[in-house]
Amino acid sequence: MKVGFFIGCNTAFNRPDLEQAVRFSYPHLGVEIDDLEGQSCCPSWGTMPSVDLAGWSAVSARNFCLAEEKDLDIVTVCGSCYGSLAETRHSLQKDPDLREKVNGILEGLGRNYRGSANVYQSVGYLYKKIDIDKVRQSLKYSLAGLKVALQPGCHTLWPSKIYVDREEDSFHPHILKDMCQALGADVADYSRMTDCCGMGGMRSADMERSFNLLNVKLKSIKEEADPDLIVTGCSSCLIQIDTAQGQLYKDGKIKFQIPVLHYMQLLALCLGGEPEKVAGLAKTSVSGVINKIRGDSNV
Repeated sequence: MKVGFFIGCNTAFNRPDLEQAVRFSYPHLGVEIDDLEGQSCCPSWGTMPSVDLAGWSAVSARNFCLAEEKDLDIVTVCGSCYGSLAETRHSLQKDPDLREKVNGILEGLGRNYRGSANVYQSVGYLYKKIDIDKVRQSLKYSLAGLKVALQPGCHTLWPSKIYVDREEDSFHPHILKDMCQALGADVADYSRMTDCCGMGGMRSADMERSFNLLNVKLKSIKEEADPDLIVTGCSSCLIQIDTAQGQLYKDGKIKFQIPVLHYMQLLALCLGGEPEKVAGLAKTSVSGVINKIRGDSNV
């Protein structure tokens, strides 16, 4: 199997350890990675769509063209990239006029959008395309003895109709849960699991409100689940939860900090990846979790 890896701006610039986790994990599960050379920003939701829908769609469609020209689908670890690319694909399927405008723009680049490539969220791709038993059988370490709380991420769940690897019920998601349990984790439920973390446009426009939203979510996680670790399927959620906790703690709004990792980082650790390479940039310390995985959970 081979797939195009859409890295995304946030992951490339802020969490290259997450990028390395994907590069380590996928080949270990029999999936070859193509870098889609020449890929650009997805582009993000908060800019071009409001002023130039065709231009925004053309930038996104060009990224699809890179995959289509190699007969590949796309995988990304970023919920925002996932949602943006999937929305473009959906819009170009249902709106022939928009598709014509987009291909008119792409013609100047010698490209044509066909609509043959799908886009998957990294955990969803593993769930849909790789047998979950293969994941279990490939592990060198497990998460046995660790309790985790989940943060699937808004753009992983909604709008569900545009996703090829969508949940059956976005209000009761199970894919990330099933994949964490495949690693041996005890998954704890809490009432605000599908709430937004406050990242994206909100953090850019009003950081205080963004952090307040996360504060409510973190207190729900702590009081209802009290996990060893928060696991997310979105790089934007990872960055928000990881970096904001220190400020919330400093401001006295929380009296705790909970380690957080993207699922792909946990998978890489369980497959034998080097911690400093696949999880080395966390602001909220994950050393205790890594020690438990490597010290007490050797399969």
